Amino acid sequence: MGGSTAFANKYIIMEYKIKSRIWIEADGHILLGEGRISLLKAIEETGSLTKAAKSLKMSYKKAWSLIDAVNSRAKEAVIQTSIGGKRGGGTALTPYGKSLVETFDTINEKCWEFLDEQISKSNL
Repeated sequence: MGGSTAFANKYIIMEYKIKSRIWIEADGHILLGEGRISLLKAIEETGSLTKAAKSLKMSYKKAWSLIDAVNSRAKEAVIQTSIGGKRGGGTALTPYGKSLVETFDTINEKCWEFLDEQISKSNL
């Protein structure tokens, strides 16, 4: 039974990654997470809640529900809407909404950097 032991003498190099998702809560309820941040960014890019929802393959009702939840838990409104005009209405992030997105992105980025650093220091 002289089978090969090729794997016994080879080292398999694997790259490990720690995966994590963060969110920010207000009074025990989710204020922001990756999905809500994606929606806020899409609103900023498209200038419309309807277009933002479509771009994320989300119903308008779901998108409005998420924005309403953020607005009700945040210290200030995160979006502002305008009605009518030559080009119709629109939706934009308020300065506070923009600061929430920037803060979340910074925290998320620093979290990933920390996790990558920790796994690289490990003996896995």
